[in-house]
Amino acid sequence: MKIILKKDVPNLGFAGDVVTVADGYGRNYLIPKGLAEEATSSNLARAEEYRKERKAREQAVVEEAKEMASEIEGISMQMKMKSGEKGKLFGSVTSGDIADFLNGKGFSVDKKKVELDENIKSLGTHRVPIKLHPEVTVELEVVVEEEEEE
Repeated sequence: MKIILKKDVPNLGFAGDVVTVADGYGRNYLIPKGLAEEATSSNLARAEEYRKERKAREQAVVEEAKEMASEIEGISMQMKMKSGEKGKLFGSVTSGDIADFLNGKGFSVDKKKVELDENIKSLGTHRVPIKLHPEVTVELEVVVEEEEEE
């Protein structure tokens, strides 16, 4: 039986996909649960329209992420922290600190998008990747300087 998925179904497909399933699976589970509908000619036309709209929305999200990436590229994060011998910091710069900095600059970035392998624990310049979208990653320059004692 051919059906059109209304919602994403794990191990089967995404919303708008036309898939072939066993008759019982389609009639007794997918259709009654509202996860799919029969693949009639009118439903196929509507599904095609839905796929086009979804693709346009996804493209708009990618473009927005690319635009944000180009703006972030020109920014450098400056931090002053206390440090000990050989440039070791008392504390560290975390992904949360970087996300807070970017949010303060007007960007909406969650700390989970900051791909910091390890917290920054030394003075110097560090390049930190930020994954704005699965297709868009940008590097932020983080400069950690020693705090002047008064």
